[in-house]
Amino acid sequence: MSIYLAIFGKPRYLGLLNLEEPVPPKGSWIVAETMRGLELGLLGGILSEEQEERYRKSCNDDNSDGQVKGGEPALQEITFLRQASPEDLAEGELEREEENAVLLKARELLRTHGLPMKLVDVEYLLDRKKLFFYFTSEQRVDFRSFVRDLAKEFKTRIELRQIGVRDEAKAVKGIAPCGQRCCCSYWLHRFTPICIKMVKEQNLALNPTKISGICGRLMCCMSYEHHMYGNLWKGLPNPGSKIRTENGTFLLEGVELSSESVRIRTPEGKEILVRTSDFPRFKETVTEGRAWDEDTRKDALPVNEEPFRPARRRSPAKKEEDLQEKKPQVQEKK
Repeated sequence: MSIYLAIFGKPRYLGLLNLEEPVPPKGSWIVAETMRGLELGLLGGILSEEQEERYRKSCNDDNSDGQVKGGEPALQEITFLRQASPEDLAEGELEREEENAVLLKARELLRTHGLPMKLVDVEYLLDRKKLFFYFTSEQRVDFRSFVRDLAKEFKTRIELRQIGVRDEAKAVKGIAPCGQRCCCSYWLHRFTPICIKMVKEQNLALNPTKISGICGRLMCCMSYEHHMYGNLWKGLPNPGSKIRTENGTFLLEGVELSSESVRIRTPEGKEILVRTSDFPRFKETVTEGRAWDEDTRKDALPVNEEPFRPARRRSPAKKEEDLQEKKPQVQEKK
């Protein structure tokens, strides 16, 4: 018996299930019993013990941002019932179509209550025993009377789930500024906290229109390469720090990932690159009032060795003069 991963529900919950041979093909639809009830799920691949532990740790991390409030955990144990039949898939498709009409009717009911909340999406379970409503709100909402009206209208059990603005983009889906589908809508299973410091460390312009996603928050991709920039910034002052010397002020503007260097603006306005490993020596040199270029050139040369000077190219006229000087010498020898 092996452990497999499955994805189910509009919030894209992750499920762990034990399967025995024969196993449905990867990417096929299955019917499973979850904490919410009977529903369709998309079967993923087999998990190793290390992968399973990694999923459990990431989904149970308290630092994760965007967890559905009052809902089920993002990762849960589910029970495999059967591979989805054509009838199950047809029923699921019919429910998706009905959910559009349900959402419009629910928004009409919401207007009569005047509650400060926004209905984002609805979801039927496969057996239609529950109807989930996902909403956003900036404050706590007493929706008890609204739930009673929804139950009278749709004749089923109603459950409301409050989500954040990042989960709203995840549910609604859309195109990111990069031109691709939003990562949260098809592969990203958790939101990591992103701060403006990550943007500064990656030398990105602090322009809200360029660093924000469709949810209005900082884009999730800001965290993808941050660990690489973070390793470069270890042992360095914060971005924008200044080194005050008797010759002027040096400004740390950013780092270059490809060359593992820090970019520094000199008092003359010139931009130079200094390797991160040489930065302590650079700081000591400029603080003492010495020029960094001269210091590095002397240190780079081996002892008792002159620097290499490339030969200068001669013009055609100079070459002709040299030939004329050499010809008489050859004739005298004859």
